[in-house]
Amino acid sequence: MRSSSRFLVLLAASSVLATACGTDPGAEVSRRVPRVVDSVPHDVTAFTQGLEMHDGLLLEGTGRYGLSDRRIVDPGDGSILARLMLPASHFGEGLTVADDRGFHLTWREGIVHVFDPVSLDGIGTFTYVGEGWGICWDGQHLVMSDGSSVLVRRDPGDFSVISEIEVRLEGRPVDLLNELECTTDRIWANVWRTATIVGIDPRTGIVHDVIDASSLVPSGLGSDAVLNGIARDPVDGSFWLTGKLWPTMWKVRLD
Repeated sequence: MRSSSRFLVLLAASSVLATACGTDPGAEVSRRVPRVVDSVPHDVTAFTQGLEMHDGLLLEGTGRYGLSDRRIVDPGDGSILARLMLPASHFGEGLTVADDRGFHLTWREGIVHVFDPVSLDGIGTFTYVGEGWGICWDGQHLVMSDGSSVLVRRDPGDFSVISEIEVRLEGRPVDLLNELECTTDRIWANVWRTATIVGIDPRTGIVHDVIDASSLVPSGLGSDAVLNGIARDPVDGSFWLTGKLWPTMWKVRLD
């Protein structure tokens, strides 16, 4: 999301590992790695902030001031079919689709762009307080992250806050929650500046799945090139994973 030193990368990773010190009675945690089933090229200039499957195509949101956009990507070959730039003063973040309307967050601008997911054209905006990082749709509410351990449920009609979810792994808060993907029984979140994806029970906030995706992270791209894209394919249940400035999008199984 933002530039920082290699020290901060290690610090964030250590924070995630430290969450394993507490306990949640009765909570079972499955630790595993993704199984790769396919891959396609990814735009290496894309500072990926969000990824979403919609009508067989991928919607991707990218960041950085003056470079942020939302785009439609063909999962068959990774080609960009359409794109729309955000205002230069907006740092784009995560996006999702709810009831045929797209929602595209901004980092510190407090604005969510509502858009047509077919044309990408804007159809309105809402405002919010605080930072925007990741967002997904659980079928009833929008779920939003801000880099903390707390996820916020919002009304898609006016973006008002409905409730909050504190995310815990074995009794300890999981900070730096970033890109999100909602499925029937999980909220999947990648933890910023790590190769970790956590599977969260949306009812309790308890983490039941820890996915180590470090084998997918390209080498030699610098500290900003972190995992930051999760999109589930509703047809076969697989997931597309990628990251900022990555040369590849990976199709994987998480089960």
